Amino acid sequence: MLAPLALDFSRRAQLVEMMEQPCSYEELRACLRDIARVDRLTFAHRPTLSWLDALIASAPKLERPLRVVDVGCGDGDMLRRIDAWGAKRGVAVALTGIDLNPNAIRAAKEATPSGERIEWIVGDALADAAGEVDVVVSSLLTHHLTDTQIVQFIRWMEKSALRGWFINDLHRRPVPYHLFRLWTRFTNWHPFVKNDGPVSIRRSFVVEDWQRLCASAGLATQFVTIREYRPARLCVGRVK
Repeated sequence: MLAPLALDFSRRAQLVEMMEQPCSYEELRACLRDIARVDRLTFAHRPTLSWLDALIASAPKLERPLRVVDVGCGDGDMLRRIDAWGAKRGVAVALTGIDLNPNAIRAAKEATPSGERIEWIVGDALADAAGEVDVVVSSLLTHHLTDTQIVQFIRWMEKSALRGWFINDLHRRPVPYHLFRLWTRFTNWHPFVKNDGPVSIRRSFVVEDWQRLCASAGLATQFVTIREYRPARLCVGRVK
């Protein structure tokens, strides 16, 4: 049983709160779609899928599907990519997406083809997920948390994930910040997405941040990998 974690890890719920006007389902869905579009254009899924390749290569094949839980899954784009990855690699997967915002889960279900078997859960962090979990992943989540929450999240993943965990987030560097601001001038993305991108980069991380946070969570640097993925990602992985 996954231990409950008393933190709200839904970055998508924060999207609604940060908008100046009340947000309808249609508006939230539009924001999530544009975020997914940015992720595709910046190859943001590549770090997570590359890490899964390394995870599978480093351990014996399971006799059951690899269970992957995405915390703060939003519209589920990452899990759909993982589903395709599993089919391509011949790796059976059991996928679960969890988000506090019911409209995000509604958007995830709507965007997911009926042939893809992904479980979608509306829940407060992972308190509503049960059963063994092999891998916990998150994407663009941790820069919305305090340091204390991030440390708690790392400790929780270390305790709950049998085979490993992966944090996919932004790299706090000047080039991605200024390029994104320039890029958005030529797009018709939702205004919130245009504003949130540079703000998120400013709130994100450098390598020393993750070294400090992992150490605070009780993990020595030799047990984790901290790697930059261009153009704008800095990711933290742990394979057990």
